[in-house]
Amino acid sequence: MAFSIATLSTMCVTVLFVFSAMCGIALSISRYSIPEEMKEGSVVANLATDLGLDVRSLVTRKAKLDIIHSKKYLDINKETGELYILEKIDREYICSSKTTSCFLKMDVIFENPIRIFNIELEIMDINDNAPVFRRETMYLDISESTAPGERFSLTNAVDADVGANSIKTYYLSKSKSFTIDIQTGSDGSKYVDLVLNSNLDREEQALHNLILTAVDGGVPARSGTASIIVRVLDINDNAPLFNQPIYTINVTENSPIGTLVMTLNATDLDEGINADIIYSYTLYTSEKTQEKFSLNSNTGEVKVKDVIDFEESQSFDIYIQARDQGSNSLSGDCKIMLFVTDLNDNYPEVTIKSFKSTVNEDVDIGTLIALISISDRDSGVNGEVELSLNNQATLPFALNKSSPDYFALLVSETLDRETIPRYEITFIVKDKGTPCLSDNETITLEILDVNDNAPIFPQSFYTIHVLENNVPGALLTSLSAFDPDLHENQYLVYFIMEKEIINTSMSMLFSINPENGNLYALKTFDFEREKEFLFHIEARDSGLPPLSSNVTVHIIILDQNDNTPLIVAPWRAQGSLIEEVIPRSIDKGFLVAKVIAIDADSLQNSRVTYQLLQISDSTLFSLDQYNGEIRTSRMFSYRDPRQQRLVVVAKDNGDPALSATVTIKISTVEHMVTAFSETTEVPLEYDLFTDLNLYLVIGLGSVSFLLLITILVVIVLKCQKPKPIKMPPAMNMNLNSLNRNSVISRNSIISQRSSTIADSTLISSDAYWYSLFLAETRKGKVVVRQPVVPKGAGYFVSSIPRSGGPTEISDSRASTLQFST
Repeated sequence: MAFSIATLSTMCVTVLFVFSAMCGIALSISRYSIPEEMKEGSVVANLATDLGLDVRSLVTRKAKLDIIHSKKYLDINKETGELYILEKIDREYICSSKTTSCFLKMDVIFENPIRIFNIELEIMDINDNAPVFRRETMYLDISESTAPGERFSLTNAVDADVGANSIKTYYLSKSKSFTIDIQTGSDGSKYVDLVLNSNLDREEQALHNLILTAVDGGVPARSGTASIIVRVLDINDNAPLFNQPIYTINVTENSPIGTLVMTLNATDLDEGINADIIYSYTLYTSEKTQEKFSLNSNTGEVKVKDVIDFEESQSFDIYIQARDQGSNSLSGDCKIMLFVTDLNDNYPEVTIKSFKSTVNEDVDIGTLIALISISDRDSGVNGEVELSLNNQATLPFALNKSSPDYFALLVSETLDRETIPRYEITFIVKDKGTPCLSDNETITLEILDVNDNAPIFPQSFYTIHVLENNVPGALLTSLSAFDPDLHENQYLVYFIMEKEIINTSMSMLFSINPENGNLYALKTFDFEREKEFLFHIEARDSGLPPLSSNVTVHIIILDQNDNTPLIVAPWRAQGSLIEEVIPRSIDKGFLVAKVIAIDADSLQNSRVTYQLLQISDSTLFSLDQYNGEIRTSRMFSYRDPRQQRLVVVAKDNGDPALSATVTIKISTVEHMVTAFSETTEVPLEYDLFTDLNLYLVIGLGSVSFLLLITILVVIVLKCQKPKPIKMPPAMNMNLNSLNRNSVISRNSIISQRSSTIADSTLISSDAYWYSLFLAETRKGKVVVRQPVVPKGAGYFVSSIPRSGGPTEISDSRASTLQFST
């Protein structure tokens, strides 16, 4: 850094080229020498020229500089081919050893083709570091009795530079008592010793400040300094001495223990242990005085040790001696005259004579809580005392003065533990002295709980939805109430208030956990039987007397699609096939049959739709998906089979949907007896199955059997006529009677075909008989839509009461089932 630009330009740069070839890659070693601390951007050499390369090839061949085991201090200017300084180079940072030579190795790498050039950059040292002492300040303790000629080793300086730039010599500041002696080590390092020239006198000069300078051999030279502080050790030749022989001090009575009265300061011209002073009482100081005041033997501090009372003693005399710690110790004495100052030093006192730490929250107004007394040891105005309560405006208590020095604490307002469970009551007592003194006393009053709060439910009405077919014992909800009271007054027990529904107690349907209010269902509910429940639950605490409150619970049973549609028309025995006979000459739109299914569920779960699951000829029949009517889509042709088979499925609208199927076998004949053209509605009354017994069932069975025998006789007589109409055998199969589902409707309708029995059989010449449908209405009537019966023919209807309630049947469009009004 000390070199100028002119100096750098005159420096010789040594370049050595060594070329060799190995495996097709040309290698060369170039060496350059530069001084350290060159400025950034300084040019070291022109690599393109030194390596014999074209400058333009630096870019095309992707030349790059790679420094080995170091930072990137240099870089290549690819436009000029120059090797320049990218970052200042510090020789002492790169080469930390004391070696005189320092090299920075790097590689210049070219691609296409690959060639590597090795470069060694020698970093020349410059005098850029000044000598530095390991210790900036050196301390030496020398006794004043030390003989001249004594030598003392000093810490030497170090220089990061090498060679001529390292340390050359040392210099000492001017001193009549000390000189230095410089010595050279085997490695050329310089060492220095401090030599005493004359006797030291501490009383004349106790401290010597010297400056040691180290100078290197650089041009220009650099230097470093260190401070040498020589302390002269004393001998014990001076006695301790107080500032004055007698001290007069005032102290206030009742000063706090530890109060500093004064600090004694005896001086000794000596040093070290010769000036280390110890303070102590002399024999002239009384024991009583030593009990009232303490003396610190090291610092000379006099402090209050015990209570000082002006009425007891108005003054004290204290005698103190100061002695040094030298081998031949010396001492000095002084006297302290201490006068006590009287003042209002007694604080008023408040005393709790009696105290109730706990009271019930329903305690009466005027109840005594505590009895308090006040006092002050002072007299006159300083002894007059006043008592008050802290934050009295917010407290439900009042002070009543029963005598000059006694007060009673009374309840002044109604207490409520739920609002404030505890009171911190502070009594403040003040005197009328100057300055005013005060004191306070705090008591804690606990308010005990009484059972004055009934349990509280979060809401007064609970609506709970329960899906039917629930699992018995399932948790419905938790009806937890809150009671702000404590302990047993807060412990709640839950009950179901008894109520009977259809001779069934609520406790048989539901159960509640008496401890936490969890409500459970004890049975499985059926929406088709039970729609809802309304009852009350009571929460009762365990206080005396107990308090309670209740809440209304509304249980709503939700419907589940758990009932499969039941096909009630056309009726068939279990597992049997429905057979219908129709003429082949019918027109398009002829009503072949009507399928009716009922579902015990409600709403969407009971809505039934109809679909054809199987059909012999899809062009011949159609099915209305809403009312279940099966009609012909066209007229029969001679190619159509005489028998058709249909499978109809009735499916509800639940999720998942449930379904039932019915199979209808349709037979066609060439000629049919003319069907009745008009229909009449015959309302039929039925009664609930309440009083019928087994004898009625046997009677109805006997009548049905006799009717069947009569029908068979009529058929035989008709077949004996001269010109009988030839009919297919299928006409004789169940064309004269339809039995209805006894499980759903509990009714039986028996119609027979006869020409001789009036009002008990129905005679018709049609091949197709309309289905007879039974339906229950809310009014309990059954309506049968039937063809008008000529010549007194009719239906024989048997009504069997049911054990259960009525079941609703959905009404379909264009249905033959009618409800009476």
